[in-house]
Amino acid sequence: MFLTFFGALRDAGLPVSLQEYLTLLAALDRGVARGSVDDFYVLSRSALVKDERNLDRFDQVFGRVFKGLERVGDAFTAAIPEEWLRKLVERHLSEDEKQHIQALGGITAILAELEKRLAEQRGRHQGGNKWVGTAGTSPFGNSGYNPAGVRIGQDANRSHSAVKIWERREFRDLNGELDLGTRNIRLALRRLRKFAREGVAQELDLSGTIGATARQGWLDVKLVPERRNSVKVLIFFDVGGSMDPHVRICEELFSAARSAFKHLKYFYFHNCIYESVWTENRRRAGTSMETWQVLNTYGSDYKIIFVGDATMSPFELTHPGGSVEHWNEEPGLAWLHRITTTYPAAIWLNPSPERYWAHSHSTGLIASTLGKRMFPLTLDGIDRAMRELVR
Repeated sequence: MFLTFFGALRDAGLPVSLQEYLTLLAALDRGVARGSVDDFYVLSRSALVKDERNLDRFDQVFGRVFKGLERVGDAFTAAIPEEWLRKLVERHLSEDEKQHIQALGGITAILAELEKRLAEQRGRHQGGNKWVGTAGTSPFGNSGYNPAGVRIGQDANRSHSAVKIWERREFRDLNGELDLGTRNIRLALRRLRKFAREGVAQELDLSGTIGATARQGWLDVKLVPERRNSVKVLIFFDVGGSMDPHVRICEELFSAARSAFKHLKYFYFHNCIYESVWTENRRRAGTSMETWQVLNTYGSDYKIIFVGDATMSPFELTHPGGSVEHWNEEPGLAWLHRITTTYPAAIWLNPSPERYWAHSHSTGLIASTLGKRMFPLTLDGIDRAMRELVR
């Protein structure tokens, strides 16, 4: 299994050497990992990853190779039955059954009822319609269905309808070093450009040199600053949750933007922008920046690009406390309105197919707030979005 891990890292393009692999094995022989997969993850990452830009790919390979294991040791060579790793049950209701399940009636009532049931419940529950449990129709728990519930302990979205999510949520940064399979995204972004000569004079001014030489009678070399795209861009990326299937296209966009724009700043958010954004997903508590500070730091000449699927509970946009992750003092639409008022040139790129937008109330709310300036994250959509920003 260790050799398979080493080969998978090499196949993924990580520069892992044989000496580093032998160092990892020697550390395991001395009991450094102590039988824990978490300890082994930290040990192997320390031994095999030399550049922090490779952490994302390392995490992906590690998760694929060691998924489902709890201890380091004999388990690496054991065949784990797939059914052991499945949930006890994954209940799917018919459309008729779903229509009979009603929301409790507003986010305040939902949270108050959750607090009450936690105080009353004394054990694990499965398949019911009241207690905090699994595979039922209760508003609280996971792997079941309720049109407006609180998701607790589920590893992924199913119906995209939870009004709160109770779990520790860790997202990863977008990989800005991704090798694009096509140059089309970069070319589409280049419609947003305004060239200016800035910086040190280090580029040959051919016409100026010819004119000066003719006037002086000797070679008189003239230099000018390099012509660069002077457009200033702020990009806000939605990460985690329903955005997980769109990571690849977002990474392609991120890579293209970094090469297309000299003046580029980027931030992350989840579902909607509230009072703060962040620059690193692994350390978002330590790298967060107040949204007011963003508005006061970057001038109104910046172009704004939001990237997200705009799919969430409408509570997140319209109600204080609607965020699935924390208690927001102001609704998300209030912050979007502030940003678009400060920066008149703002667009939203949506990776979800445009034909699905009409089925999401939150998507319509965001598109309306941005003055219908929402475009699909396709080559044609990017092209239209860039034309909108240069108006």
